[in-house]
Amino acid sequence: MEQEQKTISPKLEPETGFSLHEHDQNTMKKKSRKKLIIIASVLILLVITGLFIFFITHEKASAPDVNITNSITSDSPIDSTTIEMFATGDWIAHDAINAEAETNGVYDYSAMVQDMLPYLKANDINFCNQATLAGGEEFGITGYPIFNAPLEWIGGMKGLGCNVINTGTNHTNDKGQAPITAQLDEWDKQNVLAVAGSNRNSEEQNKVRYFEVKGVKFAFVSYSTYSNAPNPNPYSLNRFAPELYEPQIKEATEQADIVIASMRWGTEYSSGINAAQESAAQTLANLGVDIVLGHGPHVLEPVKRLTGQSGNETIVWYSLGNFLNAQLETETLTGCVATFSFDIASKKLTDSTCFPVYQHYEWSAEDKAAERLLSRSNFRIMPLYKADEWLAKSQLTTTVQEQMDRIQNIVNTYTKVSVQDSDGL
Repeated sequence: MEQEQKTISPKLEPETGFSLHEHDQNTMKKKSRKKLIIIASVLILLVITGLFIFFITHEKASAPDVNITNSITSDSPIDSTTIEMFATGDWIAHDAINAEAETNGVYDYSAMVQDMLPYLKANDINFCNQATLAGGEEFGITGYPIFNAPLEWIGGMKGLGCNVINTGTNHTNDKGQAPITAQLDEWDKQNVLAVAGSNRNSEEQNKVRYFEVKGVKFAFVSYSTYSNAPNPNPYSLNRFAPELYEPQIKEATEQADIVIASMRWGTEYSSGINAAQESAAQTLANLGVDIVLGHGPHVLEPVKRLTGQSGNETIVWYSLGNFLNAQLETETLTGCVATFSFDIASKKLTDSTCFPVYQHYEWSAEDKAAERLLSRSNFRIMPLYKADEWLAKSQLTTTVQEQMDRIQNIVNTYTKVSVQDSDGL
């Protein structure tokens, strides 16, 4: 277009019959007409361009945004004033669970956790306790008592929305250092907020994990008071030792707004708190930890609010019980997901509640009597209040109301904690 606008008529020669004055006047008239043509052309071009931009912009604004990249579900409003967090109990890769997940050598755990997907996806932070090793098939897939799950176990946790992961438990050392390294390499690929508890080297062990959500900085530390197998080296598992936890928590309280500690402790299958737990919890409170997430007993234990030596408040969930698992006792199949709300402006914890869950599976009375554990099927973890129909299909002689009452009594032993009986989404 620019080249066309600059095209000039051939030069007029004197022998055309025009005098020089007439020639100049004629030339000026032609130039004026050309200027008008150019101006008109530019104006028309501007109008067309403006109309084109308007229609494109209007169409783009009207089109639905299908490229959703955050972890909030589309039917859950994004709250800019609070941060919401879930904390689950033990994820245990029992043999029966692995058997149901496997098809032609490929493992898929998604069907087992699908009922919990909307709840965890609606949160900013989801703490998940990987209670058993998951180093992959190279080290042999095994269940109780020496565990190792496929790497798909890790992908399944991430797929549910787990983004703050504890990998330090009494089963971390079940098969030595190599599968610990393999599972941490796999977690590196998942792009989560923080993973702590087991390590590939001493430098990694001494490093506090930090992450930021909506302008609030969190620190995450993890310790275990016991291990089923000896540490293959000093750094494989974070043991609850003063030389490790004291400098880490001191740094964490100085650097972060909220400090979360994961603790593997307690007496298995006991709903009571033992003296060692009490002592360790008070130590953590005195050091300034804000939230303690306990696990190890496989059953629910009470919640307490402790006061640290500087006057700070620490909320301690002594045991969250189990999450995805294949244990036998009713108490190991019903527990809490702990919920937490943080105020962004004050950067403080404002509320913590219990969201009861039920681990379902089915088998016949004959198979149960004969303890044919691999005959169990249809593993599903779900909200407890929705489980009436499912409980009727199990071999458990209980009701939703009985378990809701039991949970209510346990978590409120020392501190008032609300127990949710609906979605809360």
